[in-house]
Amino acid sequence: MAAAAFEVTHSAIVSGAVGYARHMDARRLENRLAIAAGMWRESLDEPLPKLPPGDPETQVQEFELRLVDALGEQATPETAKGIAERTWDLVHDRPDDDVVKKRVIEWHERLAKMSTPGIP
Repeated sequence: MAAAAFEVTHSAIVSGAVGYARHMDARRLENRLAIAAGMWRESLDEPLPKLPPGDPETQVQEFELRLVDALGEQATPETAKGIAERTWDLVHDRPDDDVVKKRVIEWHERLAKMSTPGIP
């Protein structure tokens, strides 16, 4: 009897944890999208891009990659440092294997060369 009660309780806890994790993942994606959309509106003179239907995480990631590329492409020697700071704010707390963080790091190398005369 006690084992059966444990099974039911454990199952309810695991089910609740999975539901909570999904809710937190959705909240995290909403936050990432809001930050990226705000940065897009503040920095670029073009409408927000339309993304094809699909997995929400893939859509947010694609949008962030477009944002990082658009910001990097508009950089000048005078604006490169500010763009590097803003793009880093987007990804600083992500794991090193995050696709968007990797793209930001690639752009940072280019931006550093652009903003520092004499670096090959």
